[in-house]
Amino acid sequence: MGDLLLVRHGETAWSLSGQHTSWTDIPLTDHGREQARALAPLVGKYRVDAAFTSPRQRARETAALTGFADARVDDDLAEWDYGAYEGVTTVEIHRTRPDWFLFTDGVAAGSPEHPGESPAQVGARADRMLAKVDAALANTEGSVLLVAHGHFLRVLAARRLGLPAAAGAHFQLATGTVSRLSFEHGRPVVATWNLRPSA
Repeated sequence: MGDLLLVRHGETAWSLSGQHTSWTDIPLTDHGREQARALAPLVGKYRVDAAFTSPRQRARETAALTGFADARVDDDLAEWDYGAYEGVTTVEIHRTRPDWFLFTDGVAAGSPEHPGESPAQVGARADRMLAKVDAALANTEGSVLLVAHGHFLRVLAARRLGLPAAAGAHFQLATGTVSRLSFEHGRPVVATWNLRPSA
């Protein structure tokens, strides 16, 4: 079975400022585009037979600049729905909720269109995506590539390893990075994590 490659999209103005960004569809910065282009040689080391991307433009543009303009768009790869915390920084949230922690507490309820997600809901969505990944891996000897977002990919990695969604807190993930989940003795393992092109 091939590997699962995880690419976090390049820098945006809000990733730079620390604002929570889920459905707000902002583009990459110029530096974010440079990050995405620099990922191409890293990802190019692998035979990728299936590629999926979040529907957000920052992920789709990263996929294209990394060499996967034809990546299949999948809504299950969207970022954690931050509800009322969309566009808000952790520092700002801590002014009224000093002990708040996304991976255990979830978010404050938002609008009917964007009510927010609990850690369990994000974990269930990650499980759905992993089922699609496994279906793709079963039909190829190559790898599967996912281009998505920091918090969602951290939860997905935790679920791949059989851990609860909240364990995603332990996987720091920077913009413009590639990570690789593989298998050893039939068990899922972290083979590479948070790799930057300059590393």
